[in-house]
Amino acid sequence: MAAVGRGEPATQAVGGRPGAGHPGSEGRSRKKVSSPAQSREVVQQVIERHDYSERRACTLIGLNRRTFRRPALPDADHEVRQRLRELTQQRPRFGSPRLHVLLRREGLVQNHKRTERLYREEGLSLCLKRRKKRPSHLRVVMPTPNGADESWAMDFVADALVHGRRIRMLTIIDTWNRECPHIEVDFSLTGVRVARVLEQLRQRGRHPDLIQVDNGPEFVSKALDAWAHEHGVKLQFIRPGRPVENAHIESFNGRLREECLNQHAFVSLDDARGRIEAWRTDYNSVRPHSALGQLAPDQFRQLHQPKAGEPTNLRMVYSAG
Repeated sequence: MAAVGRGEPATQAVGGRPGAGHPGSEGRSRKKVSSPAQSREVVQQVIERHDYSERRACTLIGLNRRTFRRPALPDADHEVRQRLRELTQQRPRFGSPRLHVLLRREGLVQNHKRTERLYREEGLSLCLKRRKKRPSHLRVVMPTPNGADESWAMDFVADALVHGRRIRMLTIIDTWNRECPHIEVDFSLTGVRVARVLEQLRQRGRHPDLIQVDNGPEFVSKALDAWAHEHGVKLQFIRPGRPVENAHIESFNGRLREECLNQHAFVSLDDARGRIEAWRTDYNSVRPHSALGQLAPDQFRQLHQPKAGEPTNLRMVYSAG
């Protein structure tokens, strides 16, 4: 084999591809570049860092020199990208589908594929733990409510302030449209307090026909039983150890914890009440819900609440999602 010339690149002299011997390339494959804009950026970096000519850098990256010299067009997605980043800051637990609903409401996008593409390109994907598959069990099919205040569900959620003192929340939802009429927050919540909260809601015009609860001491208390009997409300208790039978409230509690409790450090009881109430208002009026066709509970009520004496013809698939 002829000796390699002094001024000739070694890789070209032995038949290697042009530029294979550029600094830092040994043993590594080149990073995949997916768009002309990214290719231009990489070529410019190669020119600046390694003092390559334009021709050599373009050949190395595989970019046509005319494409490199052509002025880049303005990013047509700039406004959508910026708003998408803002929404992910405001709602860190929202994924691409719910963010798309919010962008569509603002008139920024129509096709969900565009949102998904920008969501991936901006690196905004949630890091979610994959749940272990649970064994099959007998599922209890709950009756489907036909309108507001036919069926409610209640439960308790616990959290703590920054200094460690525990707080409790009484959560209530209407299973028809997933609306949350109230969240009571305090250090202690008894059966008497539960009955008082329900009476306050009744005086504001919210009177459920049925309330589904577990067998906790607050829900089996004499105070709640007396209130329910006085106002003709049926208390329906799930079987012990079967929270899946009250899946709607369990799902709501999960959203409350992920989107509110885990996102804030409460310094006082008043701070906790204020932030939780702000989240509840947003949940009812803004947050898209997959089981409601990506409508918020208030929007669903306005669209589908039947008139007096008129049954709803809406068929919904109730799930714990």
